[in-house]
Amino acid sequence: MNNQFDITTSKEQIRRSLMWMILAGLAIRLLTALFTYKYLLDPAEDYFGYGWEVGRVARALASGHGFANPYQGDSGPTAALPPLYPLIVGGVFTLFGIYSKASALILLAIQCITSAITCIPIYFIALRTFGSRIARISGWAWTFFPYAIAISAGTIWSTSLSALMFALLLWLVLHLADGNASWWAWSDLGILGGLIGLNNPTILPLLCALVIWIWFRLRARDRGCIPQAVVAALIAMLCILPWVVRNYEMFDRFIPMRSNLGLHLRVGNTLDTGEYWHAELDPPHSPREMSEMLQTGEIAYMDHKKEQAFAFIHAHPGVYAYLIFKRFVDFWSGIWNLSPQWIKDNPGQAANIPFCTAITILAFIGWRRTFLYDHNAAWAFTICLLVYPMIYYLTTYEIPYRHPLDPLLVILAVAGIVRVPQ
Repeated sequence: MNNQFDITTSKEQIRRSLMWMILAGLAIRLLTALFTYKYLLDPAEDYFGYGWEVGRVARALASGHGFANPYQGDSGPTAALPPLYPLIVGGVFTLFGIYSKASALILLAIQCITSAITCIPIYFIALRTFGSRIARISGWAWTFFPYAIAISAGTIWSTSLSALMFALLLWLVLHLADGNASWWAWSDLGILGGLIGLNNPTILPLLCALVIWIWFRLRARDRGCIPQAVVAALIAMLCILPWVVRNYEMFDRFIPMRSNLGLHLRVGNTLDTGEYWHAELDPPHSPREMSEMLQTGEIAYMDHKKEQAFAFIHAHPGVYAYLIFKRFVDFWSGIWNLSPQWIKDNPGQAANIPFCTAITILAFIGWRRTFLYDHNAAWAFTICLLVYPMIYYLTTYEIPYRHPLDPLLVILAVAGIVRVPQ
């Protein structure tokens, strides 16, 4: 069943609703940023909290050292990060100062705008699936969504941009799945796919899965999309090609996206299952690991971490399976460790548990209801819920990693609470 709710909603009403959502969302995010930006200016660890690895690479770019030095030392050229967001931060650093107050405020403002306008694809995804009532409430829910506010106004990273790209991807995929999309729409998918690859490659497996779903859906209706999908793939590859060429010339190796998968696999998997992340294995926080990287070079170091991770998995398959299960639970509930000592040592993460769990429960209620109103959209949502988190189950997970999925979770949570008009 396709959306046939509230078809009398005018374009002017939609524009007015979206305008107020954006303005309110931007205002509350900017107001929050005025209080949080000061934490970025903490000189501890040479301002590492000011963007972490992104800030380090941006500093290297702004100071003429190229795309390099993502950690605490002069480790040379890097492929540990996708290039898009470090280039944005590097541009701001070049114009307004490295680790400066002005750069912090501008970067947070950009992120606040990015987060605020994410209500647009959220509104139209919900409108298509559930109608204007759910669309309006979903848009306003995003406007005041605590994770969206805190992430966009409190940290410098690509997370808010990833959430916007995810929402745009889902909106476009639902349009393409209707079977009446133009070649231009498929070209838009290619451009968006390329930008996703340059910003957050962990979304690319989901993109591929959704395109396969579109093909199955159109094939069942005796319609084809292979030529269009090929064109979209070629456009995406052309967008990513300069980064791949740069990596090959720099490291004499094919590195399509990032070099640090092995490090993430190693940092997240040890016999110490009481912690989800181990600072003693991460170069920014471990002099031993940083020394090894400086001695061997980034690529050899990442290869070694991958070997160590696979050796651990081979030697302790039961522990690895248990860690995968814990990351699954953590992703959907925020629960990693419920011991009193862990809760005492991690009060912020412990406080996240009830809200994260509630959003998940409501979202899965909404997901079940989606099958009653738009069966095809429900399957697209199912693919998102299944495919996107898989890389984090296998490697390592932190709370912000879920945020790109939050636009969909907000829509489904609203649908889980609010009755859909018949």
